[in-house]
Amino acid sequence: MPKPAAPSSSWFAFLLLLLGTAGCAALWILLAAATGRQCSWMAVVAAFDAALLLRMVRVRPGMLRALWGMLATAAAIALANWFIVATQLGKMLGLLPWESALKLGAHHAWTLSQLANGRVDLAWLGAALVIAVVASR
Repeated sequence: MPKPAAPSSSWFAFLLLLLGTAGCAALWILLAAATGRQCSWMAVVAAFDAALLLRMVRVRPGMLRALWGMLATAAAIALANWFIVATQLGKMLGLLPWESALKLGAHHAWTLSQLANGRVDLAWLGAALVIAVVASR
């Protein structure tokens, strides 16, 4: 049985990682909107998702793959928190989540994220970054 061909360039790996990160963040946002909670434990799911995607596209093991896994997890955390804040704020202002996300400033998003994320949430987010590095190696 022939082996599946390895991706010929790194753009495929980057594209798949980008899509996977966005998809995981979207799932996290939907879950948070449905429950009314931060659902910070989803950061760990994002970490394992990034590690799995990096292995699927056969990125060489090592510190570079661990760094990519951590960056993808950090991007999922930032994207999810931005849109969770935008969704909650948009509900109050009568805006759709993406309309609110485009109008939301960085300082305002940072302030509201700090207010929404407690110690347990921050522990989940920090643990997810560590898990991403370890699982992606």
